[in-house]
Amino acid sequence: MLGMVAVLAGALLAGSFLALRVVAKPSTPVNTAETPRLLAAAPPFTCAGRTATGARQLRGMWLTTISNRDWPSKPGLDEKTVKAEFRSWLDLAQRMNHNAIFVHVRPSGDAFWPSRFAPWSYWLTGRADGRSPGWDPMAFMVAETHARSMEFHAWFNPYKAGQTGKLDGLAPDHPLRRHPEWAVTYPGPAESSSARIYYNPGIPEARRFVEDSILEVAEKYDIDGIHFDDFFYPYPSGEQDFPDDDAFARYGAGASRDDWRRANVNVFVQETYTRIKQIKPWVKFGISPFGIWRNKSTDARGSATSGLQSYDAIYADTRLWVTNGWLDYIVPQLYWHIGFEVADYSVLLPWWSKLVSGTNVQLYIGQADYRIGQKGVWGDPAELERQLALNRDHQVSGSIHFSARQVRDDPLGAVSRYRDAHYGTPALVPAMPHLPGVRPQPPAIAGAKRADATVTLTWRADSKPANTRHAIYRVDMSGQDPAQLLATVAGGTRTWVDKTAEPGRPYAYCVTTLDRLWNESPASPEQVVQS
Repeated sequence: MLGMVAVLAGALLAGSFLALRVVAKPSTPVNTAETPRLLAAAPPFTCAGRTATGARQLRGMWLTTISNRDWPSKPGLDEKTVKAEFRSWLDLAQRMNHNAIFVHVRPSGDAFWPSRFAPWSYWLTGRADGRSPGWDPMAFMVAETHARSMEFHAWFNPYKAGQTGKLDGLAPDHPLRRHPEWAVTYPGPAESSSARIYYNPGIPEARRFVEDSILEVAEKYDIDGIHFDDFFYPYPSGEQDFPDDDAFARYGAGASRDDWRRANVNVFVQETYTRIKQIKPWVKFGISPFGIWRNKSTDARGSATSGLQSYDAIYADTRLWVTNGWLDYIVPQLYWHIGFEVADYSVLLPWWSKLVSGTNVQLYIGQADYRIGQKGVWGDPAELERQLALNRDHQVSGSIHFSARQVRDDPLGAVSRYRDAHYGTPALVPAMPHLPGVRPQPPAIAGAKRADATVTLTWRADSKPANTRHAIYRVDMSGQDPAQLLATVAGGTRTWVDKTAEPGRPYAYCVTTLDRLWNESPASPEQVVQS
């Protein structure tokens, strides 16, 4: 994410071993009590004879922790303050009608959870020694997010190991202190303010260790997704090459350096996908890459662009990942405006839409809220609104906004503008029928009590399977409109208040249950509330 921002500042305008596979047989799902099975898409249902119209669209924002960009507001805050700040971000997400949040839990080889593989993050604790803050932020964040009926995606920078170029700048318990042979500093020299330490993607033991450190979160927490951004091999810095000569000499096996690096990333992506599904087959895996795979001038399969090519510059063969089904969703960072000659949003969007067509990979778009107010086209508050309209025209499954701070600050009123135009009503996360889910049984409305401009609904429902949700629909019986999705609530909820009911209007209400993958039950029998 932040790598993409840096590229926009300069590198963008600068002008087979890939078949390596790792195939593992999936193991038995951890939670066999859910008896997961593949589900076909549910047919449309009706409420009081009207077809339901709830949108299926993922809506989210990236909550960045590195350098305290978004959260926590500064290092070393006490537990109560950190929790209050996180709840305020969830409040914002709800006001925006978002249904997912992507939290930076491993910004640079560190952790926002008690990890066996990484020291505690300085951006949380304010300490460089890696010591525990005395509580578990990950457990808190997952519980709070699910209580709002939203998805929690744990966002990782996989290979980035530290914000310093020197090993002695890492926490005393940092794994690279024990395995300095896994470390690569780039760009050099190590004393440079721009130097960073990375786990070397070309060393199999280092790659496996990074995988283990990520999968620990899937094992320990009830997360909905594991999410990577665009950091694999780092973006190029001038003429300096990534210094991996020793690893290449040992593991290159006669391949070209570029093909070997791409294969290292491909193996990492496929192994991560396979291992996630072995642990919890319902956990989603997604990557947010740089927005250009290759330019058409280089490869006929590429896009009609002329920018940096992630396939060549950072060894990310995003097209292969999609076509081979190693992802559940992909979020290209299309951080350019409509009509930009080098990388036109309206050119790249259909390229990505065509790429995912016919696959099980859902397409979300990374939206550049951080660019609002910059010179030129980005001074127009309607730019993102127009981009979201294009997304709808190309059957995009959702958007994630970078970053949360701009969503909160609403520069130029642009965020309010696109919210009103595109996020004015709630939406359900698109189901993923290729993942094992359980279509729940419908709930039953127990009562509906009207008082002035409110209606209080109560219902009965089976609380299993775990991490269910309920969706509430309403029909205005005085008109001919379809049933409208009003809200989603956490699965343990059994009551909800409609504060938008107009006095004098008769309404019919229905409630559904959704499993953890947003597979929806049939609707409950309707409950009619007279004027």
